[in-house]
Amino acid sequence: MEKFCSEDIKDLAGAMLKVQAEINPAIKDSANPFAKSRYASLNSVVTASREALLKNGIWVVQYPVPVESGNLGLITRLTHATSGQWQSCLMVMPLAKLDPQGYGSAMTYARRYSMAAMIGLIVEDDDAESACGRPKGYDSKPKNESIPSLPEKPNASPHDYLTDKVILNDPDLLANFPKLDGINYQAVKANDGQICIVAIGNTISKKNILSANGFRWNPNRKVWWRYAEAAWQFSTLS
Repeated sequence: MEKFCSEDIKDLAGAMLKVQAEINPAIKDSANPFAKSRYASLNSVVTASREALLKNGIWVVQYPVPVESGNLGLITRLTHATSGQWQSCLMVMPLAKLDPQGYGSAMTYARRYSMAAMIGLIVEDDDAESACGRPKGYDSKPKNESIPSLPEKPNASPHDYLTDKVILNDPDLLANFPKLDGINYQAVKANDGQICIVAIGNTISKKNILSANGFRWNPNRKVWWRYAEAAWQFSTLS
């Protein structure tokens, strides 16, 4: 039987206890259009765990190994830099397509699942509560206020609001929002009749700033939004 850990893992286990106490849950930052679901990408898994692993001297390495034809074999190994103690796992995954694209897709899939399993990483939804570090159940809405539903559109994604759902293009209004790389703002009309500003683009990396500027995450529409009024009151966080 193949060996999957060093003779002693006491120091490694102690370091991993600290890692697991410090790591943040991975955010579901990507969408699967076929399953109509969201999942944590490899980038999200690495981002959530990298700082805690490095701080506690854990080296993570993942590499392919030969297995039976038509499958991908991936070794994930955790090594404690100080003691040299290590632990590893082998994932064998069938290849959907026997070409470079199929191999690459299987590699990415195997890497994120193996790494999450090895370090005990959990996954949570990308919402405003996790962005702000608030405990679950915290009510961020003023009393007697409901979050409006954005305009309905079959199979809509946040990017759909860049086109036919734009109802206002006021440069003066949109200029009041914080300038963030990879983020665009559009004005849409919500079902309650009020004008809302929607943040489009790479919001996952800017969610703390968006939240600080009054934006909220709508988990049903998968979009960051806020009412358009009082736009001039936004902070200048960058």
